[in-house]
Amino acid sequence: MDTHQLLELLDAGPVIAAVKDPAGLAHALDSDVSVLFLLYGDILTIRDTVARVREAGKRAFVHLDLIEGLSTREISADFIARSTAADGVISTKPALTRRARELGLVAIQRIFLLDSMALKSVERHFSQESADLVEVLPGLMPKIIRQLCRTTGRPIIAGGLITDKEDVTGALGAGAVAVSSTNPAVWSM
Repeated sequence: MDTHQLLELLDAGPVIAAVKDPAGLAHALDSDVSVLFLLYGDILTIRDTVARVREAGKRAFVHLDLIEGLSTREISADFIARSTAADGVISTKPALTRRARELGLVAIQRIFLLDSMALKSVERHFSQESADLVEVLPGLMPKIIRQLCRTTGRPIIAGGLITDKEDVTGALGAGAVAVSSTNPAVWSM
């Protein structure tokens, strides 16, 4: 899968299931969503978890920072690329997303926007080479989503605190290509 294919998939169904435990995974596999963010697991289970997602005909993105046993070094992206059938990765660390891109994985840079200083830092330091897409948390800031669409030059995914249809439509209306949520009720919207 490449970025263009992912964007086509998200255009057809812009809700991403962010799963944080086995129960959430089971629910997401039974849902209509086509893209899953795997926010849990460890180096012993992630291969099987990704395989389950792929066997269900869905796309799997592994959050490198949340997989127990992986380090914050580039070798983590190599491990996912070589040991799983994941379509891509998510990380807050630009070095990891940059390495994932080098390996042919779709790379999503997760950014937490806590205040105006964090926003200015993203705008100054975001590297076009480090990620294919940007996930911004919290995703309930239409004005900021519009601004990031312009300044990063990358497709934006709104995540965090997305709980209802108003949140989904607000983020998408502001220019986000998708929303990610751990809330199963959002997955069926």
